[in-house]
Amino acid sequence: MAVLMRHGLDQEAPYDGPAFFSMGFRPFFLSAALFAGMAVPLWVLMFSGVKGGTVLYPPRLWHIHEMVFGFLPAVMMGFLLTAIPNWTDRPPIRGLELIGLWSLWLAGRLVIAMPWVDASLAAMVDGAFLVVAAGLVWREIAAAKSWRHAPMGVLISLYALANIAFHLLTVGERSADVPPRMALAVILVLLTVIGGRIIPNFTEEFFELRGRSQRPAPFSRYDGLAILLVVISGMVWVGWPFENVTGWLFVLAGIVNGGRLARWKGWLTWPEPLVLVLHVGYGWVVAALVLMGGSLLGIGLPPADALHALTAGAVGVMTLGVMTRASLGHTGRPRHAGPLTVGIYLMAFLGALIRVFGPAAGLTSHLAMGLAAASWSGAYLLFVLYYGPFLLRPSLDE
Repeated sequence: MAVLMRHGLDQEAPYDGPAFFSMGFRPFFLSAALFAGMAVPLWVLMFSGVKGGTVLYPPRLWHIHEMVFGFLPAVMMGFLLTAIPNWTDRPPIRGLELIGLWSLWLAGRLVIAMPWVDASLAAMVDGAFLVVAAGLVWREIAAAKSWRHAPMGVLISLYALANIAFHLLTVGERSADVPPRMALAVILVLLTVIGGRIIPNFTEEFFELRGRSQRPAPFSRYDGLAILLVVISGMVWVGWPFENVTGWLFVLAGIVNGGRLARWKGWLTWPEPLVLVLHVGYGWVVAALVLMGGSLLGIGLPPADALHALTAGAVGVMTLGVMTRASLGHTGRPRHAGPLTVGIYLMAFLGALIRVFGPAAGLTSHLAMGLAAASWSGAYLLFVLYYGPFLLRPSLDE
């Protein structure tokens, strides 16, 4: 762990190690996709009562923990470790340091999957990853004195605390419902903040390349209001998850963020799915806020189905949009979504659609989960098959 937290990276040394550990997006995006492609179908088998699916925690808790604190942190760190050098003008975390961080993440997945491992030991091993990840984020921010990015350090630190709280409550055989809500509230804020940064930028870049006069609306007080409402509604949801006021806050946040999305003119990006998919992903954020709010007010979908508009819809579509774009651009390939990439997007979208609306449309729980898992997880497995070779090999422009 000392290697992970070392200082003295101000001078970038030449890198001659494996390409897979040259940038954070490579191991973390590929591992997150492979894990999502395997873990969700395994959960469906557990839910269906198939024997042999024993893990450290009961199946429901295992599913919640591994998607919220296993899959999602891998995607987050893949993005952050790639973006932070651009924010700070510092060299990327790579080589042995990256191998150590990735190994911590992998160790967490393994100990949680082994029912014979002592629960306290498993909690320490799994909890270490996000603690070290938060420490690295703070180190880079402090070294570059890039304090305007300090909110990112705060959010990752809160995420780490939520994971620790989950383990403490579960090991103590107490209800662990609050920590996942805390983590998902952080995810909502991250999607709103990061989405509001990259989506208009990529959209404007698309318009310029196409010679179009239209531009997405620049950041304004309206965007600040949209983010603030998500922060407030998320905080209230953590503490008061079943109150009407929480539902109304979610609905209001959804409506305002719907207006924010419209200001970016995403419908004009249809010729390039690599950009359009990010607008669709943010559309799922808007839908999640409205559906989650409606469920708390007794309108529309049950809470569990509405929540999957966030986890399967917003997270699934947005992460694949970011992962595909980064994997193409940072490996020297044209930033264009070909037919296979479009297929990945459609499979994730369809999987989320079935999981969220399937039961309301009359599908049984088992059928809806099975179909949704096959499509959603299939999208990530297709990402592994198509993008895996790009991530394992050196960039074309090296």
